[in-house]
Amino acid sequence: MIALLSRDLALAVRAGGGFGLGLAFFLIVTVLVPFGVGPDTALLARIAPGILWVGALLACLLSLDRILALDWEDGSLDLLATAPLPLEALVSLKALAHWITTGLPLVLAAPVLGVLMSLPPEGYVWIVASLAVGTPALSVIGTFGAALTVGIKRGGLLLSLLVLPLYMPTMIFGAEVARRGAEGLATATPLALLGGVTCGTIALLPFASAAVLRINLR
Repeated sequence: MIALLSRDLALAVRAGGGFGLGLAFFLIVTVLVPFGVGPDTALLARIAPGILWVGALLACLLSLDRILALDWEDGSLDLLATAPLPLEALVSLKALAHWITTGLPLVLAAPVLGVLMSLPPEGYVWIVASLAVGTPALSVIGTFGAALTVGIKRGGLLLSLLVLPLYMPTMIFGAEVARRGAEGLATATPLALLGGVTCGTIALLPFASAAVLRINLR
């Protein structure tokens, strides 16, 4: 499992789907939004949590089609399916590799990019906390979508259409945690709901992804 995780991390970086691509897109979003809405710091502070979460969600979408596509193209996915490692563990490792190369850098960069959005000082801890709790769900859901579209030519657009509705609860609760934290309000309820969504996806979707992969590999 460690060898497979190391391999996926190396492939993600070499294939251009590593943290640099997601961070670059995240930076572009946070830089362009102030130009679009104007220099009103009060307005920027109000919309900063939502914009940061939308940017993180879209940045995760950029590399979803590479989670399983590279293994499908070189034939290694068939070999991995016949290995002693269960497919549930395989897709879990794929999701973990995607989160390490995409989600974790976004979590670490969020406070820095929050400065560009005039995020209130009280909101920095909560934007990091919400992204840390919510981005694993984005990677697990994205892996499920990648399993559904593996082997389909030009399946990137279809993948985005499939996973975007599933991303909505995570984004809504994550942005609400950051917004309430920035305004000094109670965050326990949306944070608990966000954690519940993440725990539910981690517990259930690897089995669904493995079942879909078994069907696609027949």
